[in-house]
Amino acid sequence: MISSADSLATRAGLEVLKNGGNAVDAAIATSATMAVVAPHLCGMGGDLFALVHINGEVHSLNAAGRAGSGVNANQMRADGFTKMPMLNNFNSVTVPGCVAGWVSLHERFGTLALGEIFATAISLAENGFRASSPLVSSLQRLDQSIKPNFAELLTQATATDSIIKRPGVARTLKAIAVDGKSAFYSGEFAAGLIAMGCGTYTVDDLANANATWDQPLFVDVYGHRVWSTAAPSQGYLFLAALAISEQFDLPDDPNDPQWAHLLIEASTAVGHDRPNILHDRADLDAILPELISRKSLINQQYASRRSNPGANGDTTFMCVVDENAMGVSLINSNASGFGSGLVELSTGINLHNRGLGFSLIKGHQSELTAGRQPPHTLCPSLITRADGSLFAVLGTMGGDAQPQIILQIITRLLREKKSSNPKELVDAGRWVLRGPATGFDTWTNEAPTVQIEGHAPDNWMTDLAARGHKVERRPRLDSGFGHANMIVINENGDRAGGADSRSIVGSCEGIDGFISGR
Repeated sequence: MISSADSLATRAGLEVLKNGGNAVDAAIATSATMAVVAPHLCGMGGDLFALVHINGEVHSLNAAGRAGSGVNANQMRADGFTKMPMLNNFNSVTVPGCVAGWVSLHERFGTLALGEIFATAISLAENGFRASSPLVSSLQRLDQSIKPNFAELLTQATATDSIIKRPGVARTLKAIAVDGKSAFYSGEFAAGLIAMGCGTYTVDDLANANATWDQPLFVDVYGHRVWSTAAPSQGYLFLAALAISEQFDLPDDPNDPQWAHLLIEASTAVGHDRPNILHDRADLDAILPELISRKSLINQQYASRRSNPGANGDTTFMCVVDENAMGVSLINSNASGFGSGLVELSTGINLHNRGLGFSLIKGHQSELTAGRQPPHTLCPSLITRADGSLFAVLGTMGGDAQPQIILQIITRLLREKKSSNPKELVDAGRWVLRGPATGFDTWTNEAPTVQIEGHAPDNWMTDLAARGHKVERRPRLDSGFGHANMIVINENGDRAGGADSRSIVGSCEGIDGFISGR
């Protein structure tokens, strides 16, 4: 079974499973296809994190890119910058880690050749695919300053179902299939990026790009072990909030405003000082117990005021479980929308702006520095049973709100025991915490706004406001509340999955004729 934010990508991965590939092969195929059909969410110009469950063990992949050798925080401050820029600035474009991640996953766990894994993605890029409504609307909303960079897409995606071809992306995938990651980091794309960057990157910056296998983080809650990725991922936030939630007397009914209030309080307690905690060298495993102890700082009836130190994310999450219960939880991202708005024109690959996670405060632990990885919003999740067997793979897009969305889904899943209907869980109305502007600034002001989705319970609005939360109603099934995907293995071995209706074109499909969540 596979769940992703685009049915074309889901089916690409499913075809790999049908051809004898395992869950990692299928996840790479799904991710590669997303890189073709969803440049507004992800691509080879972005970063990647993944969790892999196999033979009772969980493996964590960090494919976050590093800042180029030419970045200079002092110069940026001298030029008047006080924070990292969102658009049109190579200082926010770290070396993309996605391809290094694909290759590392394939080298360790893959079974099929990359050419076979990429086959559908290459075919769609060469022969064309129908533009989805989210892609077309995202292109129409592009900032005027970056529209010229996307001329190739804009001239083709004039309406939903317009045929789009991406020959440069097809050419790049073919080269990677033959020569591995060197085809990307020392080939056509790399040459174009170095030339465009005007000193931001060296040949070695790209040639030395790699992914690492790190020790994953976990907490034991509700009779299960919940996993996520280590720094620079922010997965520790939902893990700590989950552990706190288990200590509360949560209402059994998630429609009860007290349910939302306590989870909001747990999220702000562990996350309000994230800018001072999260960096690529942070020992989050050691920090988790201190964050969990913050339960004592939570007011169970009223909104707490917390002092915080000192943009909407576009990302995509996908998950796969194969016939042997090997599971993959994978997330790939541009950071914000189409990323930096910059495009390597020879290949047509747009570049992320993950560097916006760096700080420009002198001496800050995540200060922009050559060779460092920025703090990341990405945080895939995986759940195992007490015996170590795989129970679920899940995750979402959503910028700073990713941990809050995952917290709500997992709490519903493990407390309500609704594993037979993941679709209901991923579509349920949510709350998220938002800062004043971008979806990446939640923790920069004292009281983030609690945005409440249109189909969430009406009494959340009135009750949470009465408790002192700053609340705002948003539309039903709003994309700003993430695109979640989830697959669960039930006690009898059956797979059940759900793709988020907020993604519009997402799907969850299995072999044996089972299809759910389109």
